[in-house]
Amino acid sequence: MLSNIRIVLVKPSHPGNIGAVARAMKNMGLHRLYLVAPSDYPSFEASQRAASASDVLTQAVVVDSLQQALQGCALVAGTTARLRNVQWPQIDARAGGELLFTESAQHEVALVFGSERTGLLNDEMEQCQYLINIPTSEAYASLNLAQAVQVMCYEILMASRAGVVAVDAEPRYELDRLASIDQLNGLYTHIFEAMQQFDFFGTRNHEQVMRRLRCLFGRARVSVRELQILRGMIKVAQGKRAPARQKSKKSAS
Repeated sequence: MLSNIRIVLVKPSHPGNIGAVARAMKNMGLHRLYLVAPSDYPSFEASQRAASASDVLTQAVVVDSLQQALQGCALVAGTTARLRNVQWPQIDARAGGELLFTESAQHEVALVFGSERTGLLNDEMEQCQYLINIPTSEAYASLNLAQAVQVMCYEILMASRAGVVAVDAEPRYELDRLASIDQLNGLYTHIFEAMQQFDFFGTRNHEQVMRRLRCLFGRARVSVRELQILRGMIKVAQGKRAPARQKSKKSAS
């Protein structure tokens, strides 16, 4: 099941950190590393810091965007400092390790880390269904990227060894699988287009509305079948709206 877990680094700026992350992953039995727009990679420094985990670097997938790194994942968790006024469910490192392990029994999951300088930005957090906080000393809460990865990989490994019960057997039908993050992104785009067509936003902040909808569907964990029903309903509503608008234009002329 650990083979279904991706570690995703968003815009890592220091190649040494990438190598240290690879080593931390291999120490804990994880091997799937995704790099989103790294500043300096491949790099001799990364290989040097990886030590005997060079195979993790060799197999690393380098992509241009976070959406590409998350394709096919049904669960995405991001790591961040505990924030106020954040709408996503927040859990600690131990609960996060257990969640990622149990979910990986059925489908691809991803654990996302932001860049060294900024952490996860708002638009990157919007791709996540959970935010994971690593408890630290209040006197000095800052963790190096590789340290944060080491802690989370350790929690995942401990969950795998502690008899944490994995998710039930695979669904009987393919349509009953959980929708992947890329399928959900398609739904969000469809909803946004429909809301624009219906003049729903008006004076509302459309970014805030869409963020809350992302949180809603992230909590709901909809299946592929349920997502298809939702998109079908939206499509029908759009079809009924379009003739009505055309008719009003003809009447005005």
